[in-house]
Amino acid sequence: MSEAQTPFETAQSYAPPTVTQFSVFLDNKVGKLHDLVETFDDSTSQICALSVHDASDCAIVRLITNRTKVAREILREHRLAFAENEVLIVELTQGKTLESLCLYLLGAEINIRFAYPLMLRPNGTPTIALAVDDATLAGQILRRKEFRLFGEADLPAA
Repeated sequence: MSEAQTPFETAQSYAPPTVTQFSVFLDNKVGKLHDLVETFDDSTSQICALSVHDASDCAIVRLITNRTKVAREILREHRLAFAENEVLIVELTQGKTLESLCLYLLGAEINIRFAYPLMLRPNGTPTIALAVDDATLAGQILRRKEFRLFGEADLPAA
Protein backbone atom coordinates (compact mmCIF):
# COMPACT_ATOMS: atom_id res chain seq x y z
CA MET A 1 0.00 0.00 0.00
CA SER A 2 1.45 3.35 -1.00
CA GLU A 3 1.68 6.35 1.34
CA ALA A 4 -1.20 8.02 -0.51
CA GLN A 5 -3.50 5.12 0.29
CA THR A 6 -4.96 4.63 3.71
CA PRO A 7 -6.90 1.66 4.95
CA PHE A 8 -10.66 2.05 4.99
CA GLU A 9 -12.26 2.43 8.38
CA THR A 10 -14.28 -0.68 9.12
CA ALA A 11 -17.90 -0.47 10.17
CA GLN A 12 -16.98 -2.23 13.39
CA SER A 13 -14.91 0.73 14.55
CA TYR A 14 -17.73 3.22 13.95
CA ALA A 15 -19.25 4.66 17.09
CA PRO A 16 -22.49 6.48 16.33
CA PRO A 17 -23.23 9.88 17.83
CA THR A 18 -25.30 9.51 20.98
CA VAL A 19 -27.00 11.92 23.32
CA THR A 20 -27.29 11.70 27.10
CA GLN A 21 -30.76 11.05 28.40
CA PHE A 22 -31.58 11.79 32.03
CA SER A 23 -34.12 9.64 33.86
CA VAL A 24 -35.32 11.79 36.73
CA PHE A 25 -37.20 10.16 39.59
CA LEU A 26 -40.01 12.30 41.00
CA ASP A 27 -42.62 11.77 43.69
CA ASN A 28 -45.95 11.13 42.04
CA LYS A 29 -47.51 14.35 43.31
CA VAL A 30 -49.30 17.24 41.64
CA GLY A 31 -46.88 19.95 40.50
CA LYS A 32 -43.64 17.92 40.56
CA LEU A 33 -43.32 17.86 36.77
CA HIS A 34 -43.90 21.61 36.66
CA ASP A 35 -41.18 22.09 39.27
CA LEU A 36 -38.74 20.03 37.21
CA VAL A 37 -39.47 21.85 33.96
CA GLU A 38 -39.27 25.22 35.72
CA THR A 39 -35.71 24.47 36.87
CA PHE A 40 -34.63 24.65 33.22
CA ASP A 41 -36.50 27.88 32.36
CA ASP A 42 -33.70 30.27 33.31
CA SER A 43 -30.78 28.06 32.32
CA THR A 44 -28.73 27.70 29.16
CA SER A 45 -29.82 24.06 28.93
CA GLN A 46 -33.15 23.57 27.21
CA ILE A 47 -35.32 20.48 27.24
CA CYS A 48 -35.44 19.04 23.71
CA ALA A 49 -37.41 15.88 24.52
CA LEU A 50 -39.54 14.71 27.42
CA SER A 51 -41.33 11.48 28.27
CA VAL A 52 -43.18 10.74 31.52
CA HIS A 53 -43.74 7.24 32.86
CA ASP A 54 -46.17 7.09 35.71
CA ALA A 55 -46.15 4.53 38.51
CA SER A 56 -48.20 4.41 41.70
CA ASP A 57 -45.61 6.03 43.98
CA CYS A 58 -43.20 7.75 41.58
CA ALA A 59 -42.82 9.05 38.07
CA ILE A 60 -39.82 8.61 35.84
CA VAL A 61 -39.25 11.58 33.58
CA ARG A 62 -36.92 10.92 30.68
CA LEU A 63 -35.48 14.07 29.24
CA ILE A 64 -32.91 15.15 26.71
CA THR A 65 -31.36 18.60 26.78
CA ASN A 66 -29.11 20.50 24.43
CA ARG A 67 -26.41 20.92 27.13
CA THR A 68 -25.71 17.80 29.16
CA LYS A 69 -23.19 19.29 31.59
CA VAL A 70 -25.49 22.17 32.53
CA ALA A 71 -28.47 19.84 32.91
CA ARG A 72 -26.47 17.54 35.19
CA GLU A 73 -25.50 20.52 37.37
CA ILE A 74 -29.13 21.67 37.57
CA LEU A 75 -30.35 18.23 38.62
CA ARG A 76 -27.64 17.93 41.26
CA GLU A 77 -28.21 21.46 42.55
CA HIS A 78 -31.90 20.69 43.04
CA ARG A 79 -31.04 17.35 44.67
CA LEU A 80 -33.09 15.36 42.19
CA ALA A 81 -32.44 11.65 41.89
CA PHE A 82 -31.48 10.77 38.31
CA ALA A 83 -29.72 8.25 36.13
CA GLU A 84 -28.06 8.74 32.75
CA ASN A 85 -27.87 6.64 29.64
CA GLU A 86 -27.00 7.18 26.01
CA VAL A 87 -29.67 7.19 23.31
CA LEU A 88 -29.62 7.51 19.54
CA ILE A 89 -31.31 10.50 17.92
CA VAL A 90 -32.58 9.54 14.47
CA GLU A 91 -34.13 11.75 11.79
CA LEU A 92 -37.17 10.36 9.97
CA THR A 93 -37.62 11.60 6.40
CA GLN A 94 -39.07 10.54 3.07
CA GLY A 95 -38.17 6.87 2.68
CA LYS A 96 -36.55 6.77 6.14
CA THR A 97 -39.68 5.99 8.12
CA LEU A 98 -40.30 4.68 11.60
CA GLU A 99 -41.54 1.45 10.06
CA SER A 100 -38.36 0.94 8.02
CA LEU A 101 -36.21 1.85 11.03
CA CYS A 102 -37.99 -0.82 13.10
CA LEU A 103 -37.67 -3.35 10.29
CA TYR A 104 -33.91 -2.83 9.94
CA LEU A 105 -33.34 -3.16 13.69
CA LEU A 106 -35.61 -6.21 13.83
CA GLY A 107 -33.55 -7.81 11.07
CA ALA A 108 -30.49 -7.46 13.31
CA GLU A 109 -32.45 -8.64 16.36
CA ILE A 110 -31.85 -5.34 18.14
CA ASN A 111 -34.44 -4.57 20.78
CA ILE A 112 -35.85 -1.05 21.05
CA ARG A 113 -36.29 -0.57 24.80
CA PHE A 114 -38.15 2.71 24.42
CA ALA A 115 -38.59 5.60 22.01
CA TYR A 116 -40.09 9.07 22.05
CA PRO A 117 -40.09 12.13 19.77
CA LEU A 118 -38.07 15.29 20.20
CA MET A 119 -39.85 18.62 20.69
CA LEU A 120 -36.88 20.74 19.57
CA ARG A 121 -35.61 19.02 16.45
CA PRO A 122 -32.58 19.51 14.24
CA ASN A 123 -33.66 20.66 10.77
CA GLY A 124 -37.30 20.82 11.94
CA THR A 125 -37.87 17.29 10.65
CA PRO A 126 -39.46 14.42 12.59
CA THR A 127 -36.83 13.09 14.96
CA ILE A 128 -36.96 10.26 17.48
CA ALA A 129 -34.88 9.27 20.52
CA LEU A 130 -34.18 5.53 20.71
CA ALA A 131 -32.82 3.44 23.53
CA VAL A 132 -31.62 0.14 22.10
CA ASP A 133 -29.76 -2.92 23.34
CA ASP A 134 -26.69 -2.20 21.21
CA ALA A 135 -26.32 1.47 20.20
CA THR A 136 -23.13 0.89 18.21
CA LEU A 137 -24.60 -1.88 16.05
CA ALA A 138 -27.92 -0.03 15.69
CA GLY A 139 -26.05 3.11 14.64
CA GLN A 140 -23.99 1.18 12.11
CA ILE A 141 -27.11 -0.38 10.60
CA LEU A 142 -29.06 2.87 10.45
CA ARG A 143 -26.13 4.78 8.92
CA ARG A 144 -25.68 2.01 6.35
CA LYS A 145 -29.39 2.43 5.49
CA GLU A 146 -28.73 6.19 5.14
CA PHE A 147 -30.59 7.38 8.23
CA ARG A 148 -29.20 10.57 9.71
CA LEU A 149 -28.06 10.36 13.35
CA PHE A 150 -27.57 13.42 15.54
CA GLY A 151 -25.31 14.19 18.49
CA GLU A 152 -25.70 16.80 21.22
CA ALA A 153 -24.02 19.51 19.12
CA ASP A 154 -26.78 19.08 16.50
CA LEU A 155 -29.62 19.79 18.96
CA PRO A 156 -31.11 23.25 18.52
CA ALA A 157 -31.01 26.01 21.10
CA ALA A 158 -34.51 27.41 20.65
